[in-house]
Amino acid sequence: MEHLESLPVISVNIWSIVVSLANLLILTWVIRKFLFKRVQKVLDDRRAAIDEDYARAKSAQEEAEENRRNYEAAMAAAAQTSDQIIAEATRAAERRSGEIVAEAREKATELRRQAEADAVLERKKAADDMKREIADVSTRLTGKLLQREINEEDHRSLIDSFLTEIGADDDDNK
Repeated sequence: MEHLESLPVISVNIWSIVVSLANLLILTWVIRKFLFKRVQKVLDDRRAAIDEDYARAKSAQEEAEENRRNYEAAMAAAAQTSDQIIAEATRAAERRSGEIVAEAREKATELRRQAEADAVLERKKAADDMKREIADVSTRLTGKLLQREINEEDHRSLIDSFLTEIGADDDDNK
């Protein structure tokens, strides 16, 4: 048991606890007096910076959303405008197509009238040429048949009267 006597007994020293508590209070007061406000200020500044970053991010997000809505509205307006342009171009093309068809019909009608007028003139010219040819043939033929019986002047007057009668008959037939 000798050994047991040499072991120190755990004892509580009140002065040591009081001094430790005083040291703790002084250390807390010093930290609070000199460091707490600075640390608190740094933390507040950091919190304010983070809040500002969040506010800027939210503002940027709202601006991006507004830009997206504006873009979608602009695209819808552009689509509507392009549809209107296409519709107007289609109407203009249809209108021009109608004008071209009307002009073509008018030209065709005019060409047909001109062709009919030309045909009438050609028929009349052909008839006149035929009459002259008949007159010349008749004159030669009659001249050979009646060479000595009728002079040429009488012969011409006979042919002219004959042609006039033929012309009057042709005009009556038309």
